Amino acid sequence: MAAPAPAPQPAPSALPVTFRPTRTRVVLLTAGAVMFVAISAIGLLLDDLHPGERLSFILTALLFSGVLALLSRPKVVADETGVTVVNITRTHRLEWAEILRVNLRPGDAWVFLDLNDGSSLPVLGIQPGVAKAHALRDARALRALSESRTATGAPGPGPRPSGG
Repeated sequence: MAAPAPAPQPAPSALPVTFRPTRTRVVLLTAGAVMFVAISAIGLLLDDLHPGERLSFILTALLFSGVLALLSRPKVVADETGVTVVNITRTHRLEWAEILRVNLRPGDAWVFLDLNDGSSLPVLGIQPGVAKAHALRDARALRALSESRTATGAPGPGPRPSGG
């Protein structure tokens, strides 16, 4: 009796490829623009304000919009040599051999990369919050890329964990 064929793995994407939470980004940037316009308009339309107070409304609106722009920044860029993970305020460059496993477990807010130094790196560029199917597809594609690049590249130190 023949063993059942394993489930097909997604084909690795053509490189370079960028993964980002597009819907979340659109919502955040749109909300930032609307807030900036609304708060600035209120500051400019109120008659009893001095110029410094009007400026404070505009600066506050700019601050809120800037925070939402930072929250829309996360992405993951995979190329031939490795992965660049851009989170809210930090950017990490990883070689393929440094990545042991790509994880997106049920209930996780975003993907985690298990690294060969024993640490785990959150990847906010793939998050299932608003677009779960899109995030699962991206996580599978990144996992397939990682597995194909690690298998063909130099192996990292120690055994690779299975599953994931």
